[in-house]
Amino acid sequence: MVAARRDHLARTIQPALAAGRWVVCDRYADSTLAYQGYGRGLALDALRELHRFISGNARQPDLTLILDLPVEVGLKRARDRNRFEQMGPDFHRRLRNGFRAIAREAPDRCVVIDASGDIESVRRALAASVRERLGVAL
Repeated sequence: MVAARRDHLARTIQPALAAGRWVVCDRYADSTLAYQGYGRGLALDALRELHRFISGNARQPDLTLILDLPVEVGLKRARDRNRFEQMGPDFHRRLRNGFRAIAREAPDRCVVIDASGDIESVRRALAASVRERLGVAL
């Protein structure tokens, strides 16, 4: 997974930023930390160091939006039952707690969005966060 992140960073993210374009990414270092560290119990410091190694001097995202909802609701909503969705509720509780911990550690970068509502209310919350944090209207 970290090799894929490095490839994505080198081939897509860094060239786009160098060209002055916006980058929207649905997974990055926080996902590795949450899934592998908090979810699976791997050492958080080692995962952070591994990401620093593969990212070089790449900057952190300007904004990270974390869509949060109760584990039971999330598992019911999951359409694709990939290997992560097949993991039990305990894994998903650790994962949710991990994302929340990441948000607490980086409040200037992270916004937790209540995703338990309907699509339109979640969309409005996302747009408001982007407007507030980045000054961009969606």
